[in-house]
This record gives sequence, structure tokens and C-alpha cells, in this order.
Amino acid sequence: MAGVTFRHVYKRYSNHMVAVKDLNIEIADKEFLVLVGPSGCGKSTSLRMLAGLEEISEGEILIGDRVVNNVAPKDRDVAMVFQSYALYPHMTVYDNMAFGLRLRKTPKHIIDQRVREAAKSLGIEALLDRRPRQLSGGQRQRVAVGRAIVREPSVFLMDEPLSNLDAKLRVEARSFISKLHQRLGTTFIYVTHDQVEAMTMGTRICVLNAGELQQMDTPYNLYHNPANIFVAGFIGSPSMNFFDAVLRQEDGGMVVETQSFKLKMSGAKFDMYRPHVGKRVTLGIRPEDIHDAEFQPPGIIPSMVSANVEVVEQMGNEIILYLEDQGKSFIARTDPRTRAHVGNRIDLAFNLENMHLFDAESQLSLAYDFKRQAEKAAV
Repeated sequence: MAGVTFRHVYKRYSNHMVAVKDLNIEIADKEFLVLVGPSGCGKSTSLRMLAGLEEISEGEILIGDRVVNNVAPKDRDVAMVFQSYALYPHMTVYDNMAFGLRLRKTPKHIIDQRVREAAKSLGIEALLDRRPRQLSGGQRQRVAVGRAIVREPSVFLMDEPLSNLDAKLRVEARSFISKLHQRLGTTFIYVTHDQVEAMTMGTRICVLNAGELQQMDTPYNLYHNPANIFVAGFIGSPSMNFFDAVLRQEDGGMVVETQSFKLKMSGAKFDMYRPHVGKRVTLGIRPEDIHDAEFQPPGIIPSMVSANVEVVEQMGNEIILYLEDQGKSFIARTDPRTRAHVGNRIDLAFNLENMHLFDAESQLSLAYDFKRQAEKAAV
């Protein structure tokens, strides 16, 4: 087993496009790391460079302690599962899973043992004599994973392996792959554009945008302590609401003033935000921290706002409200008992304990930057 390291890795193309820019990542042995971001952010390119399917323009990639820049893909001791599954249509499931081992001239009895053990662990023992066209999407996905398992690699690479599955199968497959990682105890690096997959599967998540690393952290920290506006808006569904604002001192306290409303902050945050008084900021607050005032949960410190209801989405366990005030639209996830109707004006409780403030120009989180500076000072 082995960890993986990216050191100042770049990928440039002949048209001067930079697909990956100065990527620095350390992935621990046996970790489940997810690379997530929108289309074109460089996540699949990074995975393909690690697999040896793309050349590195600059920098180093290490598997364990070995630099693999010039190592052939077959000698890197990695196994990759693709979005398309890439199964040979004329071969049986057994032969598809055994193919890579046969190329390596592995003894027949070892091939048979590995294939049957992998098939048993994946629940596809009864499918070994079938061909891919006779399988469902979920079964094909398991065969593709099984083909990777039998190689017993140091690192598993998965490039959006669930994209071709329907919603119900994706949920089942997420759980299956997470359990597989726990059982195999191998390093997994998983690429997806779906932030729900990333949050539910990864021990850590690497958020990429336009080829650059935005933040690498645990799912909890990405959600509660995003480094910048991009991460804050990408992680979470529905995504975080953002308001242009100014931070001001008022009546001995501090307020965040937007075009539509003014919110009074708690004293616990004064020290963090005092250097930014008078400056333009961006207020971020998640839909789940905006409550119908009539059904606000206990224990929060609410700041009251009112808005017009434009759309009501009944979800059963919650109600999603699309709201508007003075030309600004935003979203709230509210208690299912709410009696809001389209066209109503509703009172809302903003939970400012969970709000985020970002520098309007740099788009960096003021709280994240404050904590980082405090950590440097402590060292």
C-alpha cells in the first residue's frame, strides 16, 4: 500500500491552456481522497497524470517514495475505474476481470482465486458467465471495480464511476464503494463533479476550480469553514446564499448592512471582524440557517428579516422557499410545518452564529483568514 504526493504539478497544452496549475497534495496511505469541482477544473486530468495516461508538464508525482513521472502506466501499481466502465463486450464477466492478470502472465490458479474472491465480495458470483450486454448498469459498475480489485494495486483511481447510474443506484453504489474501501484498506482517489458524492464518501476532499486547488479539508471543515466564496457556494445543496454588504459599527455593536436588511452580529465575532469595519464584504448564509420565524429551532441567536415568497417546494421532511426582497433572491430550507404560500410576505430568522463573511475583492473568508493568521502567530 502507498500514499500519493503531487509536488508543484502543472499540465499545459500546446494552445497555452493550463489545465492544472501548481497542484500540491499529500494523500496518506489508506486514505479516501475525493477530487471535486465543476467540469474543466482539472480533476480528471490530475487523476490521469497519476495513472500515467497524461504526461506531466512540470513537477513531480510520487507513489509511496517513488517518483513516477517517467514510469509506464502498467508499472505504477495503480488500478483505474472509468466512467464508461470500458468492459470488453465479447468477453464474459470472468474474462473481463481476469484480463489484466493474464497480460501479466499471472498463474491460472491465482487468477481464478482472485477473480472468484473479488466476485464474492462484490456480490456478482452468479454473473461470471454473462457478457456485459446482459448486465444492468449497476452490475457493470461492479464488474469494472472487480477488474481493478483483482490486481491488488497500491492505489485505486476512480473517475466518475457512478455517473451512468440512475439516482437510486448511485446512492447504493456510494455506500458499496465506501464499504469496499474500509474492507480493502487501500488508498482510494475518487473524481466526481457531484458534491454530494464527495461529502458522503471522502475522508478528505480536494476542491478544484480552473485548475487550481481551492481548499483541501475534511467534509465537516469544507462545509463549516470554507476558505473562499467558491468553496462556500460549491459545497452544500441548495448552495449558500450571498449578499453584497458593508460591515459597520453601530450603537456599540457591529452590523452587516445589505441592500435589503441590516443584521446585528453577536459579540463573540467582534475581534475577528473588527479590522474590516467600513469595508465591502460578502455575507454568506446557508438555506438551512434561514428559518420561518414561527418555527425557528431553539438555541439559535436569530436576526429577523422579512421577504416575499416566490416559489414553495414541498419536500416532505422540509420545505424549500424561494424568496425575494428589494430585487435580491435567496433560498431558505424551512420546517415542514411552515404555512408560507406564494405571494405571502414571511418573517424569517437568520441564524447569524452560522453566517460567513468574505472579502469582497479577494473573495477569501474573513474567518478562515483570521484563524490561519492566529495559527501562524502561535507557531
